[in-house]
Amino acid sequence: MKHDFDIVIVGGGMVGAGLAALLGARAATVALRVAVLEPRPVRFPDPAEPWDLRVSALSRASQRLLELTAAWPRVAERGAGPYERMVIWDERSEPGREETLCFDAAEIGEPNLGHVVENRAVQAALLDRAIACGATLLRVGVESLEAGDEGVSVTTDDGRKVAAALVIAADGVNSTVRRLAGITTRGWAYGQEAVVAHLVTEQPHQRTAWQRFLSTGPLALLPLADGRVSLVWSTTPERARELAGLDDESFGACVSEASAGVLGRLSPGTARACFPLRLLHALAYAGPRIVLVGDAAHGVHPLAGQGVNLGFLDCAALAQLLGDAIGRGAGPGDRAVLRRYERWRKAENVPAMLLMDGLQRLFSAGHPLLSRVRRTGLGLVNRARPLKRTLMERALGLSGEVPQLLAGPPPISRRRPA
Repeated sequence: MKHDFDIVIVGGGMVGAGLAALLGARAATVALRVAVLEPRPVRFPDPAEPWDLRVSALSRASQRLLELTAAWPRVAERGAGPYERMVIWDERSEPGREETLCFDAAEIGEPNLGHVVENRAVQAALLDRAIACGATLLRVGVESLEAGDEGVSVTTDDGRKVAAALVIAADGVNSTVRRLAGITTRGWAYGQEAVVAHLVTEQPHQRTAWQRFLSTGPLALLPLADGRVSLVWSTTPERARELAGLDDESFGACVSEASAGVLGRLSPGTARACFPLRLLHALAYAGPRIVLVGDAAHGVHPLAGQGVNLGFLDCAALAQLLGDAIGRGAGPGDRAVLRRYERWRKAENVPAMLLMDGLQRLFSAGHPLLSRVRRTGLGLVNRARPLKRTLMERALGLSGEVPQLLAGPPPISRRRPA
């Protein structure tokens, strides 16, 4: 089969754009012909535009990926709110008591625990870097695909056919590529919806992420670079609809009460949005000349803020393995490479997903005895310094089987060879 591209990445969101930019930034993979299929327009927000509601808490490993691709300066210029502490407590306790769990970057010698960034700024910066490194952006979606021994033929929704050695599905939790490849999933709905908004605070957020576990789900306040906080309130669908329908004053009062007044009076600074929460995991991450990354492979509860960070680790692992394969003369669609990626990332993602699912279930149970267990557990973890250090390093992407690309700065080539 004659290939139009070596790799076709379906989906130009943060993860898909990040993978394309990373492939173009590395000397080992810079010569690959890469196409990104993204039908929706993507542009970097103008300086005067207010922040979009969709934000993410980027780990240190994710920050390194953006630095390696030269996208980080632009994202930081738009605004990257560092947070140095995370305070977690149960609704039957109070922040600051011995039953509070506090993570502090100073305890592990790090400047912060991550940055809260605007998703669309990250996406646009990475996609612009991918294009600058030689990737081709096609404003189309996928209609069908056919994988063979020598490559994959992709039919786009405008009727054209594109042949590639490898197709990478980065098209989200409802992945079209995953469905067309016949890869099945397991998962369940949590019976919760997340209410999101940006809030103006009476008291400064102190570069701290606050998370209170209520019986109906966790409420998180993430610090933004402009002094506001981003609310992610996971609750029942009925309560979510009720909150969405309140006037601003009533909504602010509800959030202030639900957060135990930890930042004083909270006032809405934006409109509100709601989205359902569920867990999803693909039974296979790879098939013949097809591989899944990001939410196409795993969708998780937002309580630990690890969704996009797991996706970026997928990107770095796959880029590293592809570079190694090319170095020894193998092609990007080599089955052994894809299987190794699948084993590697499943071994990292599955425990993380099970931990987040278990925490969500434990902390959403309203029984008073379980509440006492939760409070005792938070206090015990807070006093167990080695365990706290391990948890912080894991959340930062500094421990576990971290891709070598993100462990230190590898040689970079941002231009294609002549």
